[in-house]
Parts: sequence; C-alpha cells; structure tokens
Amino acid sequence: MDTNRPSYIDTLQSGLLNKKVRQAAEILQSCRLCPRQCNVNRLGGEKGICRTTDQAVVHEYHAHFGEEAPLVGRFGSGTIFFTHCNLKCNFCQNFNISHKGTGKPVSDVELADMMLKLQEEGCHNINFVTPSHVVPQILSAVTLAAERGLTLPLVYNTSAYDAVETLRILDGVIDIYMPDFKFWDPRTSDVTCGAPDYPDAARKSILEMHRQVGDLVMDASGLAKQGLLIRHLVMPDGLSETREIMKFIASKISVNTYINVMPQYHPSGDIGSVKSLRRQITPQEHALAVQYALEAGLTRIDNR
Repeated sequence: MDTNRPSYIDTLQSGLLNKKVRQAAEILQSCRLCPRQCNVNRLGGEKGICRTTDQAVVHEYHAHFGEEAPLVGRFGSGTIFFTHCNLKCNFCQNFNISHKGTGKPVSDVELADMMLKLQEEGCHNINFVTPSHVVPQILSAVTLAAERGLTLPLVYNTSAYDAVETLRILDGVIDIYMPDFKFWDPRTSDVTCGAPDYPDAARKSILEMHRQVGDLVMDASGLAKQGLLIRHLVMPDGLSETREIMKFIASKISVNTYINVMPQYHPSGDIGSVKSLRRQITPQEHALAVQYALEAGLTRIDNR
C-alpha cells in the first residue's frame, strides 16, 4: 500500500469506492453491520440497538488535541463524533452521546462538508469516532469529499465491536484503524455491555484490521499515515484481562503493534450495581498494566 497518499483515492479512481457505497447501503435494508445483527430495515426508518436509521447523527466535529501523539501533530486530529453506539458500555465516558443521543442528523453531503472543513483548518487526519453503525454513510460521504479534494488519512476510531464482513467493505478506504480492545472475559462484557460475544468479535475484527493496514507507519515528523493503533482502557480490578489482551496482541497481531494503555477510567454513565466500576483505577494498577504490555514484548507504547 502506498503510504504517500490515502488509500481511498486509488479506490475512488478505480471505481471500486462507488461499488462499496452501494454494497454497504444494501446492508441497511436488514441491518447486520455489526455483531448485534439486528436485521431491522434502517432505510425504512426502523431502529436497532444503535438507534440510528438511514442518516448519521453527529454530536460535534473539531480539531482534537487529546488523541495519541501520532494523530495530533501540530494542528490536531479532525474528529467527527457520531451519536449513538452499537456497544453501549454502561460506564461510557460520553454517555450523553452514546446512550442519550445528543446530536443532529446530517446528510452525506453535510458529513463530507465537515471533512473538508477540518482539512481546511489544517487537521492531519479525519477521525471517525464511534463509526461502526454508520459505515454506509461514511463511505458515501468520503466519496463525495474525495471528489471535492479530500486528501487526509482516515481514522476508524472504534470499540472493536465490528463485523468482519463490514470491515472487508472498508478495505482500501480506511488508512488507520484505532480499536479499543476492552475486555477479554465474556462475563465482563456481558455485565457492562450486554455483549458476551464482544471478546471474540474484537479478536476477529482486530485481526482483520491488521491484515488490511499492518503495523502503524509514521512519517519523518511522527505523524501516522497508515496502520493499526490499539487502545486499551484499564478498568478497576481488570488486570487479569489486561494481561491476556497484551499477550494476544503480541502473539497473534504483531509485537510491533502501537498501543495506548489508557489510565483515564472514572465512574460515569449508568454503572448500576457493578461495584468495581464505582472507583477510578489506581496509579499502581496502570503501572502494572503497562508492565504486562512490556512483559508480552510490546514496546511501542504511547507515552503521553
């Protein structure tokens, strides 16, 4: 893959991008974009778990300086925050967006306009936050934006609760995949997200992401151009899961994987009776999580 320009430009010029737009849109008639497999007719106004019909809903978009160093650079990552979510963690730090639905429906043209505006502002990439349930809308908007001069790398910023079939449609479109590998134990993902299949789905989806783009590649200035960047939010009392996740990344993905071991968990959302989620993690827990990554052989650790 040529890292000197985003992959979607060649895909557009070959005519394949328009085919992918049609392929993804067809899925909305009986939606199976993600592992939830709701099979609702979103084109007909029906809503599944993600509560989204045929239009994407956007909470906000702007240059973001809180992302990983290879994405932020000098002028920020051009983030577009999509409303709603297909995973719906009960502890979500953006609960109003993911669960309560704060945002505005936008057309594909409006979504393309956002990308071009972020490019005009000097952002280094277009960062789709929580994109799994709006892949068809993203593909359509990227086509429109690329035809009007979009040339920035695309970042797919996801919970990793993605269907491999959907990710394959994105092959040749997304330059940088940034999944958050959250849980290893199905019991944890069941209690927090009602998704006991999350660990299996995340393993399969991240393997597919790496197959498409490989390890993270940066230019001379340290900006990401293509590849995989994995996040892992360290949870209270969740270190056994962290250890298994780091082993998997090193042995099954790549020992050269760029990872961010994130310490910012805090009680939020609707954690209900899950006692361990009622506190922040300790510095010792985060340090041990980083140690597990190093023990697994992972050294490309975001050091913000």
